[in-house]
Amino acid sequence: MRTRMLALTSAACGAALLGAAALPASATGSGAGPGPEPEAAGVGAAGADATEATAAELLAEVRSCARISKGAYRTDSSSPRATVPVCDTTDAVFWKADMDIDCDGRRSRACNRKTDPYFLPETAFQSSRGEPLDSAVLPHVVVPGPGKVWDHRKSGLTGGSVVAVVYRDRVRYGVIGDTGPTGIIGEASYAMAKALGIDPDPSTGGAESGVTYIAFKNSRVSPIESRERARSRGTRLAREFVGR
Repeated sequence: MRTRMLALTSAACGAALLGAAALPASATGSGAGPGPEPEAAGVGAAGADATEATAAELLAEVRSCARISKGAYRTDSSSPRATVPVCDTTDAVFWKADMDIDCDGRRSRACNRKTDPYFLPETAFQSSRGEPLDSAVLPHVVVPGPGKVWDHRKSGLTGGSVVAVVYRDRVRYGVIGDTGPTGIIGEASYAMAKALGIDPDPSTGGAESGVTYIAFKNSRVSPIESRERARSRGTRLAREFVGR
C-alpha cells in the first residue's frame, strides 16, 4: 500500500469545520441496522438491474475534465508530483485516482490500532447519534479538507453527500464520510473497497490507480449511516447523470 499521511489534523479540523469486515460491528443510528452487505449496495457486471447506470455509461460521461480545482492533488504523501485534478459538471464533480483505505472511526475487528497503524477513533462527519462512522460497515469516501486547491463545500458537497465510485466494471454508492489532508486525494472506507472487490486491508490493500469518484452536488442523505438511502438515491442520480 502507498504510504498514507497520518490524518490526525484532517479528522480534527474536519470535525471543527462543520469520517465490511468479516465480523463487522453493527453500525449505529437510524438506518444502520441489519441490511444487505455493502457488496450488494451497488451495481455489478453480473445480475445488474438493466435500469441502473453501468460503469461504462458513467465513465463515458467523465472522459473530459473541466477543472474546478486550482491545481492538482497528489495521490499519496510520498507522491513526487500532483497529478489529479477535480473536474466539474453541472450535477457532480469527479476525480480519477488511486484508492487508499480509510479505517478511521468506530473501532471494529477490521479497523483498530492493530490492523491500521494510522487508525484514529474519529471521523470528520458523525452518525445521527453523534458517534464516529464505522468504516468497516459504511461505504464512504474521503475528500481533501478545504484548502487552496479546492473546497468541497463550495461544490455543494458535505458529509452525507452521495458518491458513485467506479472500479473496472463495478459501481458502488456511498457517501462522503471523512476528510483528509488538504493536498492528497484518493481514499475510501474499508467497506467501500471491499464492495468494489479491492483488497480492503488498511496496511497492505487499496488500488494503485483506476478508481473514479463521482460526487453528486446537493445530494446529502440523512441519516448519513443509511447505506440503503445512499444506494437508492445514488442509483437515481446516476441514471440522470448518464441521461436516462
